[in-house]
Parts: sequence; C-alpha cells; structure tokens
Amino acid sequence: MRTHIVYANPTHTGLVAEVLDAFCAGLDEAGIEHTLSDLYAMGFNPVLSPEEFARESAFDVAAPVAEDVRAEQAKLNAADAWVFVYPVWWTDVPAILKGWFDRVWTVGYAYGPDHPETRWDEEVPADGPGIRIAQKVLVLCTAGHSERQLRETGCYQAMETTMLVDRIFTRARTKQFVVLGGGADMTRDEWVRARAQEIRQAHDLGRTLAAAAA
Repeated sequence: MRTHIVYANPTHTGLVAEVLDAFCAGLDEAGIEHTLSDLYAMGFNPVLSPEEFARESAFDVAAPVAEDVRAEQAKLNAADAWVFVYPVWWTDVPAILKGWFDRVWTVGYAYGPDHPETRWDEEVPADGPGIRIAQKVLVLCTAGHSERQLRETGCYQAMETTMLVDRIFTRARTKQFVVLGGGADMTRDEWVRARAQEIRQAHDLGRTLAAAAA
C-alpha cells in the first residue's frame, strides 16, 4: 500500500516529529513504500491567490492550476493511503495545512458540480477524472489535552468532523482520526510514560496500516 504523508509542523523536534518518525519506522517494518510532503521544509505557499480564487468561484475547470498544486495532486494520486501528521492548534490544523487544502482541493480535481465527490447520494464514488480515491486516510495529530477531555468539550468531535466529513468526505474508502498527547494534564512522570506509549502507538499504526485498510 503506497502511502503519502502530509506533514505540517515547523520543526523536526518534539512530539510531532517523534510521531512522524515512529510512524514511518512502522511503515518501513511492514515494507510499505511512502512519500512525504513536508510543507514547512518545502516552503509550500498556503495562500490562495486572487487567480486561484477566481478559478474556484467560477468553477472554471479549464483555467490553469499552479505547478506546486499539481505536484501535490500527483503525489496523492500515486498513493493508496494518505496520512496527515500535525499538531493541533486552536482546535484545528496549522494554517499551512488549511491553506494546503484550500489550494490542492481544486475544482475538477476534488469537487465540482458534476464531480462524483460532491454527490451526496453516493457513499463512495468510483475512481474517475481528477482525484484518485484513497483506500485509507489516517489523521495523526497531537494535542495538549487528552482525547477524553477534548471529547468532553466537543473539540474532538469538531476536529474529526472537519477533517473526515468536510475535507476528506467520500474521497477515501476508510478514514481514521487519532489524537495523541494530553501532556498538559499530566505530571512530568505521567507524561514520560504516556509519551513512550504514544510513540509505540504511532509505530503500530504505521506497521498495521495496510491491514487496517483491508
């Protein structure tokens, strides 16, 4: 199962970087080929230009698409699984990843009036022009608060809905949303133990990705 990872984190240190490394090690252990879009390292431009806005708002599928956007679309279409790795900031993705969706989910590729991904009466659209439906999407993010506390406030449900229902929708056959972290509500010793466990969880998610998509 060829996998493409979109990584939206300013650094390669800290928990998010460790999660990425552990996940990739799990993929390697399972013999799963993977590619990476490191948005900050790439200098990806997250700002939708006036020309891009005009194309999208007019549903103008004939208008050109920027080369950096076409490159990201090609990476997705070459993969069977997509994985998004990022820290939760203010109950959402970092701005660079929000802008990635704004620019990469173009009309004629990810949506459109006659595009199967926008037909609400079809649970899973058939592969066709534009986006290649993923077998699996995994969202792997880190947060200061635990999943339990995020659920109590409704933040977890809001994030899951935004990512899996709005942004991914029927563009994947199976979807999974995982929040790691919670260190803000633990003692130092508790967090040391929990962090090691969550790194192992990230590794296992990589190692079992293909089986989870079956």
